[in-house]
Amino acid sequence: MPEEDLVDIKFRLYDGSDIGPFRYSSAATVDMLKQRVVSDWPKGKTVIPKSANEVKLISSGKILENNKTVGQCKVPFGETAGGVIMHVVVQPSLAKSKAEKKVDDSPKKVVCSCSIL
Repeated sequence: MPEEDLVDIKFRLYDGSDIGPFRYSSAATVDMLKQRVVSDWPKGKTVIPKSANEVKLISSGKILENNKTVGQCKVPFGETAGGVIMHVVVQPSLAKSKAEKKVDDSPKKVVCSCSIL
């Protein structure tokens, strides 16, 4: 594999710490990157992703899609001297959040008021 097809990627977490850098080929998918982030997640963090679906990778202000490859995303990547830095956002699944929330099923009253001065 030619050296120019490899990209060094560092993952920046919510607290400013980093995972990596790791070297990936241009054919690696964003989903593969997310799985690596989950497997190498540092111990002792307050927020811990349970699966790759809870992880969002952001580069140059864009959320990267799972099916895209590193090569396809390379143009918007923010290249630095040390390689590419991607920001990692953990978004817990909505099913868990909805189950934890108390849902008020009572009908809502529509109230309208006008004041004429």
